[in-house]
Amino acid sequence: MSAAAGWTSDEMMTVAASRALDDGTACFVGIGLPSTAANLARATHAPHLVLVYESGCLGSKPGALPLSIGDGILADTADAVVSVPEVFNYWLQPGRIGVGFLSAAQLDRFANINTTVVGDDYLHPKVRLPGAGGAPEIAASCQEVVVVVRQNPRTFVERVDFVTSVGFGSGPGDRERLGLTGRGPRTVITDLGVLEPHPESCELRLTRLHPGATVEDVRQATGWQLEVADDVAVNEPPTRHELEVLRALEATKGTPRHRKQTP
Repeated sequence: MSAAAGWTSDEMMTVAASRALDDGTACFVGIGLPSTAANLARATHAPHLVLVYESGCLGSKPGALPLSIGDGILADTADAVVSVPEVFNYWLQPGRIGVGFLSAAQLDRFANINTTVVGDDYLHPKVRLPGAGGAPEIAASCQEVVVVVRQNPRTFVERVDFVTSVGFGSGPGDRERLGLTGRGPRTVITDLGVLEPHPESCELRLTRLHPGATVEDVRQATGWQLEVADDVAVNEPPTRHELEVLRALEATKGTPRHRKQTP
């Protein structure tokens, strides 16, 4: 479907994720898909989006996609660089960050995230993943969270093997019981569509499809009996401008790091 349309499912996902960010918002950005989407948003409809990275870079304006949170281009183009404890203690935990942008290795029906281990034996897992980083604090304390992740049954599981970052725990009331101050996941954006928590049960349900995808496609890519909203909308496809900017950003991967600050 995407080849005929002139864009890929990953491009549709990234564009949809970028559209979820409002101009002027402070966004705590994870590396990978979230960083690409956040930088696309800042280069298109949200020029005043404030990018905050875990390494202590506030208001970074990279001219190329950063390779990691420690990429020097983030510090070179930041409004300020502070210590990591200050990022967490002063900016994140008091609720000063509007949106946390995260990805996941596993995600369950209550939007809990696993980036630690795959398998039921922590000491001898099937796969040992990169780990938590700042994701638990982002999930706990940002005013709301957006998750960007490719959808398949291996990633979208009934129950994550390890809760690295709490979404809604086991359901309504768990965030409050755990003392988490943020509202939790607002939306999960995949390469097939958009899932949002039900206002009462907190369980993820399909609310929007990307062009060309079907409800059955999404159900087949989900490891639980997915709830579907009564009126599932279809997202607008990427515009030519969004694709041009996204592809220009993607082309910077692997290029020499530079100090040029984008407007």
